[in-house]
Amino acid sequence: MSGRPDAAQREAEHKLQTRKRMREIEQSILSRAPEHDLEPSLDRIAAVMELLGDPQHAFPVIHVTGTNGKTSTTRMIERMLREMGLSTGRFTSPHLHNIRERIALNGSPIDIEKFVASYEDVLPFIEMVDARSAAEAGPRMTYFEVLVAVAYAAFADAPVDVAVVEVGMGGSWDATNVVNAQVAVVTPISLDHEHFLGSSLEGIAIEKAGIFKAGCLVVSAVQEPEVAEILVRLAQEVGTTPAFEGNEFGILHREVAVGGQQLAIRGLGGDYDELFLPLHGPHQGHNAALALAAVEAFVGGGEHRLDIDLIRAGLAGATSPGRLEVVRRSPTVLVDGAHNPAGALALRAAMEDSFNFAKIVGVIAILEDKNASLMLEILEPVLNEVIVSRTTSPRAINPDRLGELAVEIYGEGRVTVVDNLPDALDQAAEKADEGGFGGGVLATGSITTAAEIRMLLGATDG
Repeated sequence: MSGRPDAAQREAEHKLQTRKRMREIEQSILSRAPEHDLEPSLDRIAAVMELLGDPQHAFPVIHVTGTNGKTSTTRMIERMLREMGLSTGRFTSPHLHNIRERIALNGSPIDIEKFVASYEDVLPFIEMVDARSAAEAGPRMTYFEVLVAVAYAAFADAPVDVAVVEVGMGGSWDATNVVNAQVAVVTPISLDHEHFLGSSLEGIAIEKAGIFKAGCLVVSAVQEPEVAEILVRLAQEVGTTPAFEGNEFGILHREVAVGGQQLAIRGLGGDYDELFLPLHGPHQGHNAALALAAVEAFVGGGEHRLDIDLIRAGLAGATSPGRLEVVRRSPTVLVDGAHNPAGALALRAAMEDSFNFAKIVGVIAILEDKNASLMLEILEPVLNEVIVSRTTSPRAINPDRLGELAVEIYGEGRVTVVDNLPDALDQAAEKADEGGFGGGVLATGSITTAAEIRMLLGATDG
């Protein structure tokens, strides 16, 4: 009996030290160049992987690229695979609240001990590559590159049966692209990150098709004709022909349901009916069709209909925090991470499709490098009033300037400028409550906006 308190004490001390080490690691990673400040190259991450023995080749991969819908599609794919009894790794970005959300094992964020252990495994090799790069007057590995290395090491160590990996930005030179994916998934492609990817859809499509590897199967959402043509050509160059939504697979029927939507989907291998998806908006229905096609491609080469009960259970268990998510009632507060015009269009369609508020007050905070005017214009038909504000991100547009843009579109009577997000949320809730029941609040403009509103309302799961 006397040994038990000592063991418990040692365990508590171990956990305390692990948490302390995790905080140190986070600070070290955050000190690196952020995701939006990078030098496009696979050289550094490839060098680390080689030194580690190429752990990214220890498991099959479903690789997801595109402009919008990547995270939701990745999460749906992973959830269906897990329902089939497979051990899964999932890599997504950015995170909402905790850096460990990006690396998930069997649907849950990697625990602190495993994150620390994987980081310690890769750190000596990261330092070697940093030193080599510095000797050539090059940059250190970025924040994102380090997290990719940690993720692939953790997936190999687990081990997982399959990893579902979301591209961070682009495709060809994205740090995740040191894998040779069995299935490549392309969500809708539109303009975003033009300073890295260029300002033409064709150029962006070429970049994103860089994840196509010899022997992989390609499934794609509906694309603009010029994008589809490029995807077909580049897929054929690696020996495959892409399957497109609307041709080889797609939605047969869709209707709004309480808490989400009811779907019937024609997959690559057969039809699936009575599918409940607890996510809102037509775009999520299309994401579900794409995710199902990806799972069919991975499990049976797209040639066989899968167990419908497993597919139903997988989609019914799908979650996508921060994507048109109800985080409070009375008044209803919705958060959405729409951060570009295409995302704003999908959000507007979802609001018109799935919600019927007497009044909607928008809380809008957007980042500097985004097309704020166009996003505000797209959302105007579904917002009765807007409160423009800023997040804690150093990249946030100044609220006064954002307010000037909003006034040009909404008129002075519909726009309020509030310098900080907590006060903006309070004022929006008050305005939504005016005149009785039926009002709602929509907070959007960036992933950071969605995350900070979630946190203010006590939702900290990712």
